[in-house]
Amino acid sequence: MVRDRFAPSPTGDVHIGSLRTALYNYLFAKKNSGTFLLRLEDTDRTRLKEGAVDTLLDALYETGVIPDEGLVLADGEISQKGDKGPYIQSERLPIYQEYIQKLIDSGDAYYCFCTKERLDEVRQKQKENGETPRYDGHCRNLSREEAEKRIEAGEPYVVRLKLPEGKDISFDDAVRGHVTINTSDLDDQVLIKADGFPTYHFAVVVDDHLMDVSHVIRGEEWLPSTPKHVYLYDLFGWKQPTYVHLPNILNKDHKKLSKRQGDVSVADFIKKGYLPEALINYLALLGWSPKDDQEIFSLEELVNAFDLERLNNSGAVFDPEKLNWFNAHYIKALGNEEMKAQMKPFLSQAEISLTEEELDKLVPIVRERIEYFSQVPEIVEEMRVSDFTPEGEEVKEILTAPQTPILRKALIEKFSALDSFEPSDIQGVFKEIQKEHKKDKIRGKMLYMPARIMLTGVMHGPDLGAILSFIGKDEALRRLERAEAFTGTD
Repeated sequence: MVRDRFAPSPTGDVHIGSLRTALYNYLFAKKNSGTFLLRLEDTDRTRLKEGAVDTLLDALYETGVIPDEGLVLADGEISQKGDKGPYIQSERLPIYQEYIQKLIDSGDAYYCFCTKERLDEVRQKQKENGETPRYDGHCRNLSREEAEKRIEAGEPYVVRLKLPEGKDISFDDAVRGHVTINTSDLDDQVLIKADGFPTYHFAVVVDDHLMDVSHVIRGEEWLPSTPKHVYLYDLFGWKQPTYVHLPNILNKDHKKLSKRQGDVSVADFIKKGYLPEALINYLALLGWSPKDDQEIFSLEELVNAFDLERLNNSGAVFDPEKLNWFNAHYIKALGNEEMKAQMKPFLSQAEISLTEEELDKLVPIVRERIEYFSQVPEIVEEMRVSDFTPEGEEVKEILTAPQTPILRKALIEKFSALDSFEPSDIQGVFKEIQKEHKKDKIRGKMLYMPARIMLTGVMHGPDLGAILSFIGKDEALRRLERAEAFTGTD
C-alpha cells in the first residue's frame, strides 16, 4: 500500500516549492488509494518560528492538499490523527534514543567531542588545500570506555554515523534513475546533536520506517544525502522506500527560487488574491507533464492524471505571467456571488465601502480585467478619479474634432432624461445618438472614443456602459460638463 508524507520544518511561511512537494505526495497517494500523512520535523530548535504550524496547516487546507494522517485540523484545532505517532519529531526523542543506542552498541555510530572551533579550523585548512570540507574522523576511533568517561565528566558531544571507507552506495530514484555515490565523497554525518535532538538525516530514516512510508517524494536538494539514509536502512535491516527526488523550481535566471526573488510563499499569493485552485493547477505543471496538452485541471482531475513516470528531471522555471493566466482563467469562471465574496476583503483593506448594488455593477467590470483580486481596489480608484486631464496627441485630436462638442451636448441631454442608469440604458443612448446624428458623422470611433475620453480620461478600457452605471448618473453628467474645457466648440 502506498504511504507517503510531507515533512516540513515549522520555520516560517510555506514556500511554493514546499506546497508542490506536498501536492505531488497528495496526488500520488490519492491516485493509488493510499495515505498521505503530514509529519512535523522540528528538531532544529534554533530555526523554529512561532505560528508556523498554523500557517502550514492553513496553506494545506486552503489549497485542498489535506493530510489523511498525522498533523490535521479537527474542528479548527490542531491535532494528531493515526496510530503511528507522535507525528511531531520533538515528541519522539525516546524513540530516537532507542535506535541511536543500537548503532552505538553495534559500532556503527560513535561519540564525537570535537568543538566548533576545531571543526572550523579543520574545514578551513581543507579549503586552503583544495579539498572538500568534511569531518576528518578525529574521534572515530575513540574507545567506548574513553568516550563514556568524557561524557560522565560533562563534556559536550554529538553522535556520528561511522561510514565505511571507499564503499559504493547505490539506490534507484524514480526521477534520476540509478545513482551511485562513494563514501569517500561523504563524511560521518552527525545523527544526534549536542542538544540531544536528532538531525534530519537520522530522524527521517527512523520515522519513515516506523510510519511505514513506502515512497519518499521530496526536493532534489536531499539527493546527495540519500546514500547516508540508504546506509542507515541497511544497518537496521529495513526495507528501502522508493525514492523520488523532485527537480527544483527555478527563477527566470534558472537559479533556485528563493525568498530573495519576492513573493514565493503560499501566503504571499493568497494575500494578493490568487485563487487556491489556480495556484495548485499551475504548481502541478511545474515539474510534471500530462499525457496530452491539457492545462486546466481540477484537483480531482490531477489525481486521475498524475503519474510519477511523467515527472521531469530538470528544473521548471516559475513564470508569474503564466500563473496570472491561470488565475485569470479561474476568476472568469466564478459566479457573481463568489466574485463579490472574493472582492470584499480587498476592498475593505483599501477602506473602500460599496453597496451591494455597486458590487453587482463592479463584477462585470473587473471579471475580464484582473489577474488577481488585490487589483480590484486600484480599478475602483481609477474609475472614481474625476479630476483627470486627458493627454496625448491622438486624444487631443479626438477631443477637438468638430463632432465632439455635439456628442457632449447630446450625451448630457439624453443622460439627464434617463430614469434608470443601467448599462443597457446607457447603450441605448449611444444607439440613439448614432441614429440621430448621422449627418454629423458621429458613429464608430467618433462616437465611443470621444465619449470614453470625456468620461474616463483614457481611450481604452472596460465596457463604458458598465463603468458609467458604476459611477452613477450624477457623476457622469458632472464629468461631461467638465469636459467642455477639453473639447472644441460646436
